[in-house]
Amino acid sequence: MLRATKWALVALMAAWTVSVIANPAIKEIRPKSNRPGRFLSLPVPQKCANRPKEFFFNGHNYFYTGHVPQFRNIKYDWLDARNLCREYCMDLPSFETQEENNLIFRLIQQNDVPYIWTSGRLCDFKGCEDRRDLEPKNIFGWFWSGTRGKMAPTNQVPPGWGYNPWSQTGHKKVRQPDNAEFDINGTNESCLSVLNNVYNDGIGWHDVACYHEKPFVCEDSDELLNYVAATNPGLRL
Repeated sequence: MLRATKWALVALMAAWTVSVIANPAIKEIRPKSNRPGRFLSLPVPQKCANRPKEFFFNGHNYFYTGHVPQFRNIKYDWLDARNLCREYCMDLPSFETQEENNLIFRLIQQNDVPYIWTSGRLCDFKGCEDRRDLEPKNIFGWFWSGTRGKMAPTNQVPPGWGYNPWSQTGHKKVRQPDNAEFDINGTNESCLSVLNNVYNDGIGWHDVACYHEKPFVCEDSDELLNYVAATNPGLRL
């Protein structure tokens, strides 16, 4: 069982490209990259035991990279951000409740954070073909990669929420997600970021190309913590 879990963690691969763009605004030319395809990182037991614990909510620890000295000045693309979190038995946050979403929105507002990554991902890669239940993708194709939970349709208020967290505007002046960068340089906006008033729209969800670099929040991953606990008896997590 543990071996199967380990290989399940290793098996997921994504072929992303990266740039040094930190500005969330869309660029007309996407920089070329020679980086090969990359795997998801496995957790590092000692890092998991000593992971930063900035605040606690609903059974999970969190930290914002801008508040941890060794990560204060880093900005990573979406996959590298996930991998840093995963080494600490964490992942990018999955906003499955309005309370958790509001918690991170307050962090962004109170600390004037311009943008962060979330674990939100569009199912537009291998394995998502011919899925009629995911069409149209911009409405039904989003999920939380940190928990593998499917998101509510993007044009609806999520169950139990009082509002739709997707922004009402963006580069194309239409409700998010709009996949705006595809029209400019052919890059899909397949990752979910929270932007802070970039389009004079307050704090809201935006689809963003995954190669952009941003600071991020890490959240405890039950799956990774359970895996490390089972394979490292006696390790205090």
